[in-house]
Amino acid sequence: MSIHPYILNDIEIPQFTSTVGEVLEIFNEYPYSHLPVMQEKTYMGCIPVADARMFEKERRLEEFQYALEGFFIRENDNWIDVLHTFSKNDSNIMPVLNAENAFLGYLELQDIMNLFTESPFLNNPGGILVVEKGVKDYSFSEICQIVETNGTHVLGAFVSGMDNDRAQITIKTGVAPFNAIFQTFRRYGYEVISQNEEDSFSSNLEDRSRYLDKYLNI
Repeated sequence: MSIHPYILNDIEIPQFTSTVGEVLEIFNEYPYSHLPVMQEKTYMGCIPVADARMFEKERRLEEFQYALEGFFIRENDNWIDVLHTFSKNDSNIMPVLNAENAFLGYLELQDIMNLFTESPFLNNPGGILVVEKGVKDYSFSEICQIVETNGTHVLGAFVSGMDNDRAQITIKTGVAPFNAIFQTFRRYGYEVISQNEEDSFSSNLEDRSRYLDKYLNI
């Protein structure tokens, strides 16, 4: 999924010769956490809004090079890497450079989040389940096999947690009999972290069955 259609050039990018007051006018108009800063055609970094509001309005940005944050993404980066860069830098705007370091424009976080919500992982009907197993014991090929042997497909899967020697894997599947999937995962040694009504009902039946067995054996 290409990010090219989402590259924007709607704002006038501040230059090193721009004053802090001019930058604050842009921040007042647009709710960005940062703004890219250029020296002629060269991208120099991003100025955070919190820092800009502390500087004297009449001074030029070139006096505050130390405050610039140098994050960016490449035009061919995939949207998962882009989301990671947004998160790592706590920003809602992301400069985009090509392979020659030319500034192409910027992305807005909301547009990339919309890409995620429109992906089959979230948009297609089905269910999301979370399973856990030892870091050295799980495999995505095994996870896919378990799901597919129960009559559906894996729409997406990723490691969503890591604690000591245990890994949690979040899986999006197509529509399926989830109780059967849960039971198959358990037979393969996975702990099922997520729950749904079908699995809870099955657990209740098992609890009642164990209680009945205990009662009959008194």
